[in-house]
Parts: sequence; C-alpha cells; structure tokens
Amino acid sequence: MPDTSSLTLGLWDYVAFAAFFVVLSIIGFVAGRKERGSSQEYFLAGRKLPWYVVGCSFIASNISSEHFIGMIGASFIYGVCICMFSWANIGAYTFLIWLFIPFLLASRVFTIPEFLEKRFNRGMRQFFAIVTVISNVVAFLAAVLYGGALALQSLFGWSFWPAIIALAIVAGAWAIYGGLSSVAWTDFFTVIVMLLGGLAVTLFGLNMLGGEEGSIIDGFRIMLQRNQAVDGAWATSVSQVAEQIKHVGTYNRMSVFQSAAHPVVPWPSWIFIILSVSIWYNVLNQFMIQRVLGAKNAYHARMGVVLAGFMQLFLPLIIVVPGMILFASQPDILMLPWAEVKPTADKAYVDMIQALVPVGLRGLVLAALFGAIQSTVNSVLNSTATIVTLDLYKTWVKPDASDRQTVRVGVWTSVAILIIATALGGMIGKLGGGLFEYIQSLYAFFAPPFSAVFLVAILWRRVNGFGASLAVTLGFVLGIAMKAFIQFVPSHPVWIEPFLNQAAINWAFCTVVCIVASLATKPPRPEQVTDALVFNPKKARSGQAEGGPWYTSVLFWWLLFAGLAATVILTFSGVITW
Repeated sequence: MPDTSSLTLGLWDYVAFAAFFVVLSIIGFVAGRKERGSSQEYFLAGRKLPWYVVGCSFIASNISSEHFIGMIGASFIYGVCICMFSWANIGAYTFLIWLFIPFLLASRVFTIPEFLEKRFNRGMRQFFAIVTVISNVVAFLAAVLYGGALALQSLFGWSFWPAIIALAIVAGAWAIYGGLSSVAWTDFFTVIVMLLGGLAVTLFGLNMLGGEEGSIIDGFRIMLQRNQAVDGAWATSVSQVAEQIKHVGTYNRMSVFQSAAHPVVPWPSWIFIILSVSIWYNVLNQFMIQRVLGAKNAYHARMGVVLAGFMQLFLPLIIVVPGMILFASQPDILMLPWAEVKPTADKAYVDMIQALVPVGLRGLVLAALFGAIQSTVNSVLNSTATIVTLDLYKTWVKPDASDRQTVRVGVWTSVAILIIATALGGMIGKLGGGLFEYIQSLYAFFAPPFSAVFLVAILWRRVNGFGASLAVTLGFVLGIAMKAFIQFVPSHPVWIEPFLNQAAINWAFCTVVCIVASLATKPPRPEQVTDALVFNPKKARSGQAEGGPWYTSVLFWWLLFAGLAATVILTFSGVITW
C-alpha cells in the first residue's frame, strides 16, 4: 500500500478546497440568516423547500464517511453485493412516496415522535425520542466523525484527536447557526461536489486498470473480469474470504445475491431489509425525513424522493466501484490476517486518492469527502436537536416555552450533542471490525421494532398504543437475546449470525406481537385513526403537478426509476445478460 501519511497538495488543490468552503459558507449564511424567528423556520425551514433541494439534501444526508470510507472498504472485501444498501432503498422510497408522505404532511408534525404520540400515546413518543437521540449520537454522528478523522489521519498524518475535534467544529457550524434551511441548501451544493469528486476517483481508477494504452472502458472490463475471481491471486484471495465468513468454497463477487449465511448481505435481506431497516432509516429517522417535512407541499416532497431514487441508482459508481477497482489491482490485501483486512479496507478510498488522483484535482476529491462528512453531521445534528428540544424539553421541562426560547435551547443542544458525539467517536476504533459493518449492525438493532409497529399501524386502524409499546419493548429484549445466544451458544445455526437476518426475525416477531396485543385490548380512539394518521387508499393520488403536463407526474418519474432499478438488479443477479 502507498504511504498516505503525507499527501502532496498543489496550489490548485488548496484553491479548489478553499473555494468549496467559501461557497458553502456563503450559502449557509444566506439560507439561515433569517431562520431563527420561529421554531418552524429553524427546525423545518419554514416548510418552503423545493423538490430539487429536498432530493439533494435527502441524498447528501445519506452519504458520509460511512460510504466513502466504510462502504468502499466493504465492497473491496465482498464485491458488488454491497450495492444492495443503495438499491434496496428504492423499495423504501416507494413506500415513502405513495404511502407515508401524504399523511405525514397532513398531520403537520415537526417530528416523527410527535406523530407517534398522535397515533399511539405519549409513552411511545418519549420512548422513540430517547432511542432516536441515542442512535443518532452513537450510530451516526460518532461513526461519521470517526471515519472523517481516520481519513485526515491517513491523508495528512494528523493526530486523531485534533482531527476529530476540528471536523466536529467545522462540520457542525451551519446546523447550529441556521437550522434546517442552512443544512438543506448547503446539502444541495455539497451533493454536486460529492458526485463530481467521487466520480473522479472512479474514472482515474478505471484508467489505471486500463494501462497506458488502454481506456476507461478497457479498465471497466478488466475490473469486471478480475472481480469474477476465476484464477490467479484473485481466486486465492476470494477463497480466503469465503473461509473466514463460513462459506463453503468460494462466493460470487459479481452477484448481488449471496448465501443466507453471508455476514453482511444474506439473500433474504433483499426482502426484509426494506421492512426491517429501510423504513426506519428513510421514514422514521428524523434526520432523513426532516427535509421531507420541510417541503413546500406533497408534490415537492414526492418529487424530491424520486430525485433521490435516481441518485441512489448511480451511487455505486462512487461508493462501490472504487472498492472493486482496489480488489482488481491489489487482491493480496485479502491474504492479510483477518483482523487486519477490515481496517486496511477502510483506508481504501484515501489510498486511492494518494495513488491515482493527480495533484491539482485532489482538492476537489477532498472537498467531496469533507462535504459528505459535513452534510451528514449537519443533518443529524439539526434533527437530534429538534427531537431533544421539541419532544423532550418542550414536552417534559417547559411546555409553554416561546419560539425564541425553543430555538435557543435547540442551538445549545446542538453544541452539547456535538461534544458528546466527538468523545464517543474517538472510541469506535477500539471496537475492531469495519466502519461500515459497525454502523449497519447498529441500524439492524435499533430499526426493526419501530419499523414493524409503524408500518402495521399505518395500514391497519385496529392497532393501538398498548400493542405498539409491548412490541417495541419485547423487540429490544429479543434483539439483545439473539446477540447473547450467538455469543454463548457455540452450536447456534450459522444463518442467525448476520445482523440483517437478526433484523428480519425481530421485525416479524414485533409485527405478530403488535397485532395480537392490539386485538386482545381496546381499539384506539377515533382521533388516533383519522385519515391524517392512517393510510386511506381512496385519497392516494398520482402526484401530478396541478394543471401540469404528463412529464410533471410523480407516477411517470417513479415508474422510470423503478424500471431502471429492476434492470440493474436483475443484471447483477445473472437473470439478465447483455
């Protein structure tokens, strides 16, 4: 591996990075300068975000060091199957567009916990608020800051703690200053830089594989051929991985479908990840759904999610393909002791910047990496402060707090959360394993109970607060019990080890508990099952802009991206061959 402790930057690299930071600062200042007048302006951008900002902010919030550091490292080890974490989101986006957005906006809530109180009870609101704050700090903020500090350490030889502290201060500034408006509009700019910078690394990598007389197309063909791992060092290294992850023989790095015992993407997860994790991540997760709640209306919210769906289709070009390029060029890394493979793989992206990107363009790539970190930190920080302020402080401490007091508490809450997340981020490296798997395993623990009760309650009016509360409580007990079972029972089935399989089991269990417990107790009150809280198919619309032509229809654009997604997935499953 190249020595990345002293990355060389030229004048134009500094100019590019400085220009990115200046433009970002101007956008953040202008967008947020008048947003402290009320809680609706600070926490929901005054509900005036257009669809293109909603969509770009939705994706920018989703991409972070988890992807540029962790997901690329995971694709280096496991291959194209890691694309599932982008492509499976399309199912959750479909639920969001056609099922959830209409009544989430009709309910006029600020937060998902507030919605859960209207549908269930005060206890569910507070329970979900507390779990959301914990998961945001531990699974999102701490992990993102850790990954970013790791990149700075690898690229510039910075000491870890100064790196993570500097990232926290710089990345969190605009969320604290201007609320969601600053966050969303800086995301709109940031996602463009992320896509350009990430694509640059991919293209230089493919050009490297193509050789001096080859082309990017030749490099792409070589990457595909070597990732099939049929001979040479590539086949040997894949056998080593297969042995470590308890496969028999080898596995297909070029297929999105893997065995049921695969540690990261077992094939059942293609079905259950949408229900068990993706609904929680994309719908219940405040830092994702907040920009949807801040949209101008249902049309702009839906079209924003459609735009995000198109971008999810092509994200693997910058967060999966680089890992496959690294495998094609350096398969021997997988022959290292297994404990060293994952940390080494997590450094794949910064190593590729050092080895492939010429001086003069590294500034753009570094801006993309910093932008990914900054956008997620801003989004998570703003949403967490929103929940602490509106669902905890204003509910428990001071229900009569004025708008000005509420915004002030939100600002100071953001500062406190950032300090805590920074401290926790410094400890992640001591846990071992890859960054991507660390984050995904936490998602798989927190998500299933809430995903189950939310989906059932939205579709069925008979679900009540008792059934939901019992299901969530027992779901967390089951989640802990499964992990203890794996740890202390040596003869356990291999298929129960993957965290996504555990999530599927937990989701199914919570669904059954919620239904049975609700049927055994009193039905919910009429005000808990209005059309603003439970899906009414008679009120579902195609989402066409009022009075607009057919090409403004949400249905048209959704059908297009869903068809493209199906084609891509079937191609990398071997069903379609070209």
